[in-house]
Amino acid sequence: MSEQTCGLTVGVDVGGTKIAAGTVDPAGGVATRARLPTPRDPDRIADAVTEAVRRVREGRDDVRAVGVGAAGYVDAERSTVRFAPNLGWHDKAIRDIVQEATGLPVVVENDANAAAWGEFVHGAGAGHEDMLMVTAGTGFGGGIVSRGRLFRGRFGMAGEIGHYRAVPDGLPCPCGQRGCMEQYASGAAHTRRARDLAAADPGRAAAVLALGDGTPAGLRGRHVTEAARGGDRFALEVFAQSGRWLGQALADLASVLDPSVLVIGGGLGETGELIRRPAEVAYRRALGGGAHRVYAEVRTATVGQDAGLIGAANLARLHELLSSPAIRF
Repeated sequence: MSEQTCGLTVGVDVGGTKIAAGTVDPAGGVATRARLPTPRDPDRIADAVTEAVRRVREGRDDVRAVGVGAAGYVDAERSTVRFAPNLGWHDKAIRDIVQEATGLPVVVENDANAAAWGEFVHGAGAGHEDMLMVTAGTGFGGGIVSRGRLFRGRFGMAGEIGHYRAVPDGLPCPCGQRGCMEQYASGAAHTRRARDLAAADPGRAAAVLALGDGTPAGLRGRHVTEAARGGDRFALEVFAQSGRWLGQALADLASVLDPSVLVIGGGLGETGELIRRPAEVAYRRALGGGAHRVYAEVRTATVGQDAGLIGAANLARLHELLSSPAIRF
């Protein structure tokens, strides 16, 4: 194995509230870490990314490259963030900024794509060539791996799976459309669903409400999860309804992409079998021609909150090793 392959790469996960960075080895192990709050001023975020990289590589001379995962639309060259509403970025040339500041090669990727790649290489997608991952958290994103490569589309913006319209003229979405799947299958939708059901029948939801402040508005996702793990019927019904929507999303996407494994990540993925079981049942029921097809395996993510950081670092490693313009990854 070459010295290049053995070196560390830095992964940076840039979110709306925090920037997490780490040096990552080829096996996916995180050697050093740094965490900074995301500045409110969009013009200062790139400097914070650079500072996070500086902190994790301090005292090390074996760092080879940097991968940055950002919540936004990234161009085909993995260079510029075209639009990142949570960060306030418009056509931000992040690769050039971070390269100039660090002196290291840099690759930029959408954060959900980076997380999907982290799960593909080191987590629930290992052993498969075709994987679809959905991240069901505050939003509903994901990533697609086809024949062992991250599928990005012609313009680098494939995988925005939360924004296909599942319900014509349905719930309004911040993207400007109505009825996007994000409004029904995300972790935020799961919490909203629990609050609405609790408001409609507070007696049945009494045990879950007691875990918060006693009001539907005070319910949090963790309260529903705690109650469901204790066998509470109301909480289990919330998971059943969320699982039906998530399974519908998996079936719709599998009909187009035909992966061998479906991975559920994000906050809902962290609830394990509570969401995986109803989602798998709903996926199998909703998959068109299911009786005549091979069902994909449904798994929950295993890398966890480091998936985006580790995935970005691995993409940076590939970018360094496969830098020939004739090779794409």
